[in-house]
Amino acid sequence: MIVEADGGSRGNPGIAGAGALVRDRQGALLAVKAVPLGKASNNVAEYTGLIAGLELARQIDPGASVEVRMDSKLVVEQMSGRWKIKHEDMKRLAQEASQILSPLQVTYTWIPRAENADADRLSNEAMDASAAGRQWDPAASALRVG
Repeated sequence: MIVEADGGSRGNPGIAGAGALVRDRQGALLAVKAVPLGKASNNVAEYTGLIAGLELARQIDPGASVEVRMDSKLVVEQMSGRWKIKHEDMKRLAQEASQILSPLQVTYTWIPRAENADADRLSNEAMDASAAGRQWDPAASALRVG
């Protein structure tokens, strides 16, 4: 499976949200999720998107191998073990993400922002919901499964 994830904040920290989706290897959309975060940093939002995507993948098939694609170089490099994680919040979130699926099942790939448009759209839907003080409504999402 392929997980695409993103997060953002309007201000840093500021109104934040995260988005994630899961595709099969042929590109069919299997699941989507957006997470309004209230006020948070961009990095917290990015990690939250990762966690949401890994949780979706686990719900679909806990034994499947997963390729995570993100435009956050920081998250990709930290989760791949190439960069140290210094900030305590990031350490906690990275540990949470690493425990969702076996680390042997997950690979991380950095992609340019333009190739992460669907996850970015979901994170913006989450930020809009967060700014309005409401939950994200999947029925109102621009991305639909099936």
